[in-house]
Amino acid sequence: MTDLEHPSLAPPVSSVGIVGWMRQNLFSTPLNAGLTLLAVGLIYFLLVPLFEWAVWNADWRGSDQSDCTSGGACWVFIRARLDLFIYGFFPTSEYWRVDVVFALLAVLIVPQFFDRFPRKGWIGLFTLIGFPIIVYFLMMGGSFGLEPVETGKWGGLILTLVLAFVGIVAALPIGIVLALGRRSTMPVIRTICICFIELWRGVPLISVLFMASVMLPLFLPEGVNFDKLLRALIGIVLFQSAYMAEVIRGGLQAIPKGQYEAARALGLGYWKSMSLIILPQALKLVIPGVVNTFIALFKDTTLVLIIGLLDILASVQSAIVDPAWRNVSTEGYLFAAFSFWVFCFSISRYSQALERKLQTGYSR
Repeated sequence: MTDLEHPSLAPPVSSVGIVGWMRQNLFSTPLNAGLTLLAVGLIYFLLVPLFEWAVWNADWRGSDQSDCTSGGACWVFIRARLDLFIYGFFPTSEYWRVDVVFALLAVLIVPQFFDRFPRKGWIGLFTLIGFPIIVYFLMMGGSFGLEPVETGKWGGLILTLVLAFVGIVAALPIGIVLALGRRSTMPVIRTICICFIELWRGVPLISVLFMASVMLPLFLPEGVNFDKLLRALIGIVLFQSAYMAEVIRGGLQAIPKGQYEAARALGLGYWKSMSLIILPQALKLVIPGVVNTFIALFKDTTLVLIIGLLDILASVQSAIVDPAWRNVSTEGYLFAAFSFWVFCFSISRYSQALERKLQTGYSR
């Protein structure tokens, strides 16, 4: 080894690893260091009392209000009312039907998170078409020897999932048709789609649900009546499909004109060019917007309370006003919020994984 050659030295410990990351991101300047310390202090003073209330001093075991004596969170309330929050007023002897729906949904959804899972496409198609049919017969009963259960007894988490799932599955294809119609060259079709979209986007969902529940029966012939849940589902689907149409239209407008010209040059008709070339690209571009609409729909299901349907949030509210339980509103609302967060966060993470798989963005 000559005098000019020296072995490579390891980088300083203060510039690599966790220490280097902290110096670069948290303590790079005096201002950043001060803000970091301030944030740590705020987190400490907020999280420590919250942890003591929610975990350390909480009551976990018991059956009624008298078992909550520690002064912390009364999670006994959640345990005692969990059946109401999940099954609503479904008959106790028929809980197994709801459990089958939950189990089947999990079996069908989990494979979608694995890229190499066999027959994943067929499983997804069955989830969209076959699963709702199975849920209908299981929940409604009246056939195959199952006891009939009217929709007025549905509630809690299962009702929230039914409203959200049906709304998501039905609103997407209707939104695609409306978006294509709004960009159509035929004036009549374009005018109808524009009027439909602007009408439903111009009114709040709470008004739509109120009209579907209270006003719609007044315009029906005598003796004709729709189930309350069905009316709510129709209102939610029509409302969300208008918003979905605008999201899809944004994706269609983002496709370069050359793609349309290439489809015509290949001799493809309108529907073939849309289904094989334009829509696959447009849908990939609008995945974030579509998922955002799905999440908004999932949270908007709480508005069905106005027409007398008790979703998971309404079930929590009905349990809170029970005189047998006092001062447990915080625990109830935290449980409802956590339930919504779990599903919304799962949808968000899946959409991000789908974006990475389809490479909808540009790598830099």
